[in-house]
Amino acid sequence: MTALGTPSVGSGNRASRVGAAASAIARRPWGLYVAVAFALLLAVAAFAPQALTVHAPTAIDYASALKPPSFAHWFGTDESGRDLYTRVVWGARESLLIGLGAAAVGVVTALILGSIAALGPKPAAVVVDRFVEVMFAFPALLLALLLIAIAGPSAATEIFAVGLGTAPGYARMIRGQILGARNSGYVEAATALGHSRWRIIRAHILPNALRPLVAVFALSVGQSIVWASSLSFLGLGVAPPSSEWGALLDAGRAYITQAWWLVVVPGLVIVAVALAATTIGRHLQLRLEKGER
Repeated sequence: MTALGTPSVGSGNRASRVGAAASAIARRPWGLYVAVAFALLLAVAAFAPQALTVHAPTAIDYASALKPPSFAHWFGTDESGRDLYTRVVWGARESLLIGLGAAAVGVVTALILGSIAALGPKPAAVVVDRFVEVMFAFPALLLALLLIAIAGPSAATEIFAVGLGTAPGYARMIRGQILGARNSGYVEAATALGHSRWRIIRAHILPNALRPLVAVFALSVGQSIVWASSLSFLGLGVAPPSSEWGALLDAGRAYITQAWWLVVVPGLVIVAVALAATTIGRHLQLRLEKGER
């Protein structure tokens, strides 16, 4: 079976640097523990934000507008006096749902395309291969912008745009995994024993070829969050007064010269989340590669 890798889907230098850093962290014993602990903290923020802050994300206090980080406001305040820490916490649910949804769309689409390319009839496999090649030639960001231009900016459009943009790279990887499993010794033995083609696919090829999908999904979550935040930063994601992290970046850039924390803090949170998700995915990838040796 081929080793699991991260496909290149045009995610840019930021995603590449996050992936390289995550690979280094995942090889250290403490790296996974920190990433999992941070992921659990994010889960609390997403499902029970009241456990982390008692303030409302839309509470306006013009007297406290554009206050720098302090004990009263850990991440500072925005132009309306809203507590940025509270908005970041409450924005975790929407940001993570967009990231998880986009990752699910990308992986499921890749699974369908990769399975048809590897196991389908030759004409269908050729059509899918050509389609994936065209998708590779089409810049993923341009595809996302096209979909958003047609359907309009929204969380749902953002999920599908990012998911479809990442699908071609994972489809090619899944195709390679399935082909590697199909040409393995245990499949040849099952064929020699007279097992039907469907039984071989169901019992031998798919369980072994698709096992790395857990790692693929974790890797895709981190990438999708970076992509979705980039689109929101361009004003092509969810609309204000949403506290989604990319939207916070978009709102804060107008005040970057007088309130740096409005851009720096959400940016650091996005990087940290992407790094944690990618670290978990890299660790799963390393475990799978060791198990195959």
